[in-house]
Amino acid sequence: MNTAMNYLAVLFVFLLLAAPSLYGMAHDRGIDRQLRAAAARHTGHHRPRYEKAA
Repeated sequence: MNTAMNYLAVLFVFLLLAAPSLYGMAHDRGIDRQLRAAAARHTGHHRPRYEKAA
């Protein structure tokens, strides 16, 4: 039982330390998406969401 609690404690600490970084990465990806959309509107180019394979 102690081993399982130790693993859970390590997992909890890892998630506690990694959560802000993961949240920041997700936030940055959202901003990048907005910037690409604004640039596409500005230049008039539209990148297709899906491209057909040959």
